[in-house]
Amino acid sequence: MTDYGTNLAEAFAASAVEKFFETAVTPMVTNDEYEGQIKDKASRLNILTFSETQGLQTYTGADLTLGEVNEVEATLVTDQQKAYYFKVKSIDVFKSYVKDPQSTLMVEKGGQLQEAIDTYVLGLAHSDAAAGNRGGTNYTTGTVEVTVTTGAVAGSGTTFTAAMVGLGFKAAGHSVWYRVKTYTSATAIVIEDDKDDATSAYTGGAISAGATYIIEAATAVTIDTDGEAYGAILVLKQKLDATKTPKAGRWAVVNSYFMQKLLAESVIVRDTEQGENRTTNGFVKRIAGFDLFENEQVAGNTTTGFWAVAGHKSAITFAMAFTETGIEDLQGNFGKAYKGLNVYGAKVVDERRKNLAAYRFLTA
Repeated sequence: MTDYGTNLAEAFAASAVEKFFETAVTPMVTNDEYEGQIKDKASRLNILTFSETQGLQTYTGADLTLGEVNEVEATLVTDQQKAYYFKVKSIDVFKSYVKDPQSTLMVEKGGQLQEAIDTYVLGLAHSDAAAGNRGGTNYTTGTVEVTVTTGAVAGSGTTFTAAMVGLGFKAAGHSVWYRVKTYTSATAIVIEDDKDDATSAYTGGAISAGATYIIEAATAVTIDTDGEAYGAILVLKQKLDATKTPKAGRWAVVNSYFMQKLLAESVIVRDTEQGENRTTNGFVKRIAGFDLFENEQVAGNTTTGFWAVAGHKSAITFAMAFTETGIEDLQGNFGKAYKGLNVYGAKVVDERRKNLAAYRFLTA
């Protein structure tokens, strides 16, 4: 096999990435604040966050208590791999495609990259949102007892389902939210602390039998009447306000079903904010403090519901690179073939999960 046109192959990769950044919502809702370089198919990159032990103190003239700022390191792994491998009639034809960003080939290939990565990142936006930060129809049927240390939940009159795994759980007597770790039966689940960067554990203590509880957003809310879509946006706003998520840099992403309902509502006229003059990346408008984007890769379906997601750019750290790219002869045929490997990954550090929120909905 003979390699051809290394520079041309790299130019195609660069053009595909450029098209991705022009059309994808991922660059608008993530950050690239990581340390390290993508060198192979599963590079490990470092994300640093900081915690401070003391915080702001009241000064009385006496000696202050010395606080300490600690670095907390998390790891982002570029474990997602997508490859291009396609035939072109000639190098000259391929070159003409690469030189024209609006060519059919570049639009198609850039669109494939955009769809795959947006699907992955927007999936994290709802699955990694902090427990308690999801809106929808909560499940509260029956009562529960929670065993200390193990987090085993015994239900009375409950009908737990496997679909509840990953959702937030809070019983009367809990001061914070936990999440459903595993499902065993309609009356038995296990909960855990809402953390991904630590060994799974339950530290919430025992909850006596007969306690009321909430499993958040277990089913979807139907958005039908005037004002309900806007109301969902306000729920997302409240969730982020409650966790003191910074107001500057907030975004929300919804699909076309939600957007159709939202733009038809009478209240939307009164809440239109001046936004940047953007026509790419799915940007639609400013609303309720969010840059609002439309994207069909938001997770969900017409049976269990879709997710509208919101957050702050600090929440999701994203990394991507073409690690291999080249042009080769076709064995036993005319023409050339382009082969390229794109690797990427994203990470939501535990401390930043509070900066994500999601709303489960259906439209009538």
